[in-house]
Amino acid sequence: MGYSKEHKSPSGGLNEKGRKYFNNKDGGNLKPPVKSGVNARRVSFAARFAGMDGPMKKPNGEPTRKALALKKWGFGSVEAARNFANKHKKSNKKSTA
Repeated sequence: MGYSKEHKSPSGGLNEKGRKYFNNKDGGNLKPPVKSGVNARRVSFAARFAGMDGPMKKPNGEPTRKALALKKWGFGSVEAARNFANKHKKSNKKSTA
């Protein structure tokens, strides 16, 4: 997925113009980030980013796009996203009782 600078938000993720562009191009239904609370989209984001490799800072000390996206969704670190996802994800395990 490639997108131009005009579609990126300087604070992380896509801006409104970027979401509209991809919704029209791919028939998607992108929405803005959910910054707090327990929401299925936020839990899903946390679970995806909890397993993502890569640095949180560039060599020059600036935050990476990954770090900016986590912050935009209300997480200070990969560990915070992992803990949130593990606490709130629905288990697919069947009960044996």
